Amino acid sequence: MLRLELADISKQYPAVRANDGVHLQVAPGQIHAVLGENGAGKSTLMKIIYGAVQPDTGSLRWNGRPVQLRSPAEARALGISMVYQHFSLFETLTVAENVWLGLDRAGRLDGVRDRIAEVSASYGLELEPDRPVHALSVGERQRVEIVRALMTRPQLLILDEPTSVLTPQAVEKLFVTLRRLAAEGCSILYISHKLDEIRALCHHCTVLRGGRVTGTVDPRTVDAAALSRLMIGSEPPALAARSGQPGELALDVRSLSLPRRSPFGTELHDVSFTLRRGEILGVAGVSGNGQQELLAALSGEDTRAAPGSLRLFGQDIGRRGPRPRRALGLRFVPEERLGRGAVPSLSLADNTLLTRDEARGRGGWLRRGPLRAQAAALIARYGVKAGGPMAAARSLSGGNLQKFIVGREVDAQPALLVVAQPTWGVDVGAAAQIRAALLALREAGCALLLVSEELDELLALSDRLVVMAQGRLSPAMPVAEASVERLGSWMSGLWPQAPEAQHAAA
Repeated sequence: MLRLELADISKQYPAVRANDGVHLQVAPGQIHAVLGENGAGKSTLMKIIYGAVQPDTGSLRWNGRPVQLRSPAEARALGISMVYQHFSLFETLTVAENVWLGLDRAGRLDGVRDRIAEVSASYGLELEPDRPVHALSVGERQRVEIVRALMTRPQLLILDEPTSVLTPQAVEKLFVTLRRLAAEGCSILYISHKLDEIRALCHHCTVLRGGRVTGTVDPRTVDAAALSRLMIGSEPPALAARSGQPGELALDVRSLSLPRRSPFGTELHDVSFTLRRGEILGVAGVSGNGQQELLAALSGEDTRAAPGSLRLFGQDIGRRGPRPRRALGLRFVPEERLGRGAVPSLSLADNTLLTRDEARGRGGWLRRGPLRAQAAALIARYGVKAGGPMAAARSLSGGNLQKFIVGREVDAQPALLVVAQPTWGVDVGAAAQIRAALLALREAGCALLLVSEELDELLALSDRLVVMAQGRLSPAMPVAEASVERLGSWMSGLWPQAPEAQHAAA
């Protein structure tokens, strides 16, 4: 008997047909991948299975009997649990309170707190139950979502990009957990753009393109190139080779130390590095080791830096806010798309105003025509699938919104771009496009600081690499000397002492 069977599922939105006659079957104990480019309809299909979205046509059978799921609560009652790509957490509540609410407030909060500690430790997804969610990094929030889902003991677990912000070590631990769940009879629907992960983990794969099923394969029997062709119709283009020499000193960080801003934050200890025009400095590290704090200090959200500890093109910027830093050529792509990179309820056109001023007229009046034209140009240039410049940011898939946000900052022709998790949750074609745009910026003389938990991405794009652990920064190493094993070792803080201060090279 099948655990789940979908027949002829269709869903029409005003601007797009998200699902078009989709058929899907999942057996007990099967890890089943759903693969497709951004906007292919994967997330909509998962929300239909979870009861969060109602299909226009089609039927759903659960353990052999027809069901109609009208809400996530009904889905959870059947044994279906889901981890969303965009987190569904209350930022002002603690980890334990969020998990308790997600369990429909079953049991006492104290018991849930103890259970979180037990489950998170058992699966290698360490969490502090009393920590408020607003103090967590993106990777730590992902852990909360996964642990909350595991605590429901589901018969079907839906994972939408679960490893997008996890380190390789954490991914391996998660895979051990998923294989154990499958061996116990739990079915798993696994959405990911990481083709190597799908080939290593999944038993079966259904491929969507434009809302339709274009193929079903056993991913263990095909290579990544074949999966890519099924998904986007071609293989992603290869990255251009590096060339040129670093130029003018762009960013000079000297002995930056900052106390934590919240009880659960991370202190920065004597962080020093330099970054020149025409180079990419990659920052690796396990989520929650000070990356958030460093990004806030660089973007101007945290203006507590000591005089002289942050210099941009020779100017002390430690106490300046975001706007004067942008005037000096600094642009910033945050790791959180919705809420920080874009306002969910605003249109794409209005979201360009967060960091771009070209459409502002005299006296602060907005010129709506140029504003819409600017957003339309970004949509066209970066292949964003959206219902036009007036589409709300929250109406886009995660990958398409990421392309728009990265494109907005790249298009501003920055002198220094600080970018966090640039390809989080985007398909292989979009990831190649974003990475090519970053390399083009580098070739044009821009300095780039790239913070990512994708080690392969860091190794492919960076000229030099540093590792962040416990609020401290490792010495820089040329990418030619780096490896996944060496970076993994340094992530625990086990790096050699630098023979001299890193800024001496300046």
